[in-house]
Amino acid sequence: MGLFNKTGKYKILFVASEAAPFVKVGGLGEVMYSLPKAMRELGYDARVMIPKYATMDIDKFPVHLEYHGLTLEKENNDPNRLLVSNVLKHEGAEDGVITYFLENMEYYEKRANVYGYGDDTTRWVLLSRGALEFIKVSDWKPDIIVAADWQTGFIPNLMHTEYKDDPVISEITDVFSIHNLKHQGTFDPALVSEMDLDAGQSPVPEFFDSRMKYMNGMRRGIKYADAMITVSPAYAREIVTEEFGEKLDKLLSERKERVFGILNGIDVESFNPETDETLASNYSLKLLEKRSENKIALQKQFGLPVDKDKFIVGMVTRITGQKGFDLLEQSMESLMENIDFQFVLVGEGESKYRKVIDDLKIKYPDRIGTHYTFDSVLPRLIFGGADAVLIPSKYEPSGLVQLEAMRYGCIPIVRKVGGLADSVDDFDPQNNKGTGFVFERYDSLAFIITFVRAFEIFKQKKEWEKLMKRAMAKDFSWGKSAKEYLKIFKLAVQLHKGDKTKFYSRP
Repeated sequence: MGLFNKTGKYKILFVASEAAPFVKVGGLGEVMYSLPKAMRELGYDARVMIPKYATMDIDKFPVHLEYHGLTLEKENNDPNRLLVSNVLKHEGAEDGVITYFLENMEYYEKRANVYGYGDDTTRWVLLSRGALEFIKVSDWKPDIIVAADWQTGFIPNLMHTEYKDDPVISEITDVFSIHNLKHQGTFDPALVSEMDLDAGQSPVPEFFDSRMKYMNGMRRGIKYADAMITVSPAYAREIVTEEFGEKLDKLLSERKERVFGILNGIDVESFNPETDETLASNYSLKLLEKRSENKIALQKQFGLPVDKDKFIVGMVTRITGQKGFDLLEQSMESLMENIDFQFVLVGEGESKYRKVIDDLKIKYPDRIGTHYTFDSVLPRLIFGGADAVLIPSKYEPSGLVQLEAMRYGCIPIVRKVGGLADSVDDFDPQNNKGTGFVFERYDSLAFIITFVRAFEIFKQKKEWEKLMKRAMAKDFSWGKSAKEYLKIFKLAVQLHKGDKTKFYSRP
């Protein structure tokens, strides 16, 4: 098998637990749609493989049988044939884009959700083995496999151990993408005992082995991959430290010359204030005055007094400690008492933080609006109508909200961490630079000072308009990110072949 297809470009298979538009639970699903799409637009044969879930709409996304009867239990410990799987194939009607689905009734189609089961590790090892076994029998063979997050971290592990002498698999380069280091398996890495710690050195167990639930897919992916890509350059630097390393910092430090960071992109065609049909009024860099109609629509949507001159701050987020809600708990009442602004929040999450916001809402009913269930439209209305978006995260591997918000001229107020540090430049009036407001220390005083700074600049209308225009002009397209991925893919191929000279000239 050659390293390139007839066009001289890589054939790439992305393997993940989710991918839009078929199934999307979080940001991973969006990335697994947008990144392969950007690769294809650059002329690469990029395909995706995910499980076939019961929730997938086969009327909307018709499939046909690509391969029948993958036998995945090598020790024949599967008398009920629970692990025998099929591979289905979907080809996009308009663009011919190919997606593969691993079909298994017991582990995917009988489940109501994508995640959250006691045997999740078994399900993801099934996907990992299924992808490799399918490649062995398929007419189409990739040059590169991209395994996404802990669920498919078993792919690099298997490729470099059990499959290392296979004539097909041994020729393929593997890249492991790390989206969130905290999630490593079906356990909390902070609570796992030394006795149950998976060092990643033992073989991947058989499917019905009791050790399966302790397997650390993240550790195994990091330990074996030809190269690793995290979702931002800053996060790539952070995860080799004890503060952000989630007990994997030593392993990552040992392999840090194989760890790279590339900032995620966004779908700039979908997130476009000039064409977005969910907005009350479309606008552009040259027609910013029309944006105020969205502010009025946002205020009406959340039942707040209509005032186009009011400072509106929005949050579109999971309501968790990671997202900085401790800071809001410590600071929001003081801000409400001393600054005249409105606050809107869209997101699902922990009840203790919701109670904090709800208690404030009782005290300030005309200034706080909330929506605690998933909604695909309200975030865009916030981006198009709010003046600022708040992202005071403890850690943030990449983050998409700040990118989407800036596309709409909604100015980010963020902590300097992970992808937020890479994508938001602090406001600098002396040099006419900056796209947002940034603070470094995770404490309430730093947060309050930065919030007040944003409010004071908002009152300077000409300065704020220049800030909006700089934010809207930033290029966060996936096309830009995809080109960076391709540089790492090229290096990964060299590393797979044993050529380490490229280490001295990192992209």
